[in-house]
Amino acid sequence: MNRPSPRRVVWRRVATIAVVVVCVGYAPIAMTELWPYAHRGAPAFGEWILGRAVSPRYVADALATRVGPYGRSLAAMIVHSVLGGALMLLGPLQLLSAVRRRIRLHRALGRVFAVTVYVSMAGAAIYLVRTAPGDAFSGAAFWIVLATILVGTVLSVTYGIFAAVGRLPDLHQRWMLLCYGFLMTAPLLRLEWGALPLILPGLSMEDINRVAIMHLGSVVAFGALVASRAMDKRVSVSGVSGTWVPMPVLAVAHLVGAVALVWIGKSYLGWGAGGRRLLLAYLIPYVLAYAVMLVRQRRAGREGRSWAREEWRLHLAALCLAPVLSAGAGLLFERYAGLDRHTALTAGVTIGCGVLAFAATTVVSLRVLHGRERVKREGLAAARRVRRDPSPVA
Repeated sequence: MNRPSPRRVVWRRVATIAVVVVCVGYAPIAMTELWPYAHRGAPAFGEWILGRAVSPRYVADALATRVGPYGRSLAAMIVHSVLGGALMLLGPLQLLSAVRRRIRLHRALGRVFAVTVYVSMAGAAIYLVRTAPGDAFSGAAFWIVLATILVGTVLSVTYGIFAAVGRLPDLHQRWMLLCYGFLMTAPLLRLEWGALPLILPGLSMEDINRVAIMHLGSVVAFGALVASRAMDKRVSVSGVSGTWVPMPVLAVAHLVGAVALVWIGKSYLGWGAGGRRLLLAYLIPYVLAYAVMLVRQRRAGREGRSWAREEWRLHLAALCLAPVLSAGAGLLFERYAGLDRHTALTAGVTIGCGVLAFAATTVVSLRVLHGRERVKREGLAAARRVRRDPSPVA
């Protein structure tokens, strides 16, 4: 097996350090974010930093509308935010203990991490149940995004536990990275609250929210995939051969995805400057993720790394189909959730890439399990043949 180039090693270290810095830096912000709602004048580091990075008025105008919705579920939200900050610290510890092969520490921290996820997400669920979609920060589309992230986080950590119990470390790793990717939407959103006003001056925090959710799902899911591939050095997987995405299937996924993407683009272009802004926020990360997946699966094929090629290919097909899901979900939200066309389509677009990345990870898991069962069946068949026709003893 070829060793990774020094450049790749450097980039992996830089990426790891960046994630750790973001998580550790965000932890105290998350833990204190809701203190002012419980006690007026209590310190909130996030508000203090954001007020100086953008402006105090930018922060005050946005958070003034949150008093009522947060007040109805304040205890649950405090539990959610405090434990969310703890998860930001536990995640890097889990990653580093896995890389360093500190198995006992990794397992102990993993149990704490899983329980913390469940309790923290329970607090978020209480808030969502008690908050009407229209009362959520930035409206119904944001409520739908939060609900989708909640479900994805809980299912990812649950599947990760099942994989660990089933002694499938490669699948456990993928599900836990995806789970942490969903959790990373929180600190990344706060970073965009501070950075996007420099690019898009004059927008309120609610408008910045709408821009951010157009791509956060795709960004974190893509990050989880890149991390999974960086940690998986296998050229092939036992029992896995060929592909579940032959060229005709991939071509159809490209075709229907392109049609849906054109329809989404035309819809947003008809909604003025705001629509064009949201469309760009969606398309730029989407195109970058598509280009990386396309190049990586082709490179893996040329180098004979069949498993890497298959995983990249499965996720590439899912990414192509994400606009189809988004368009369909938008139509359903408009018809059955009572949302206007703009909000309904935005909600569909914001969840498309994340949901399809989850689906792709599921297919990757089934691919590995199918290969495992195939090897087991072939072993049993070989054993039966030996029993029926034993080789003569010399």
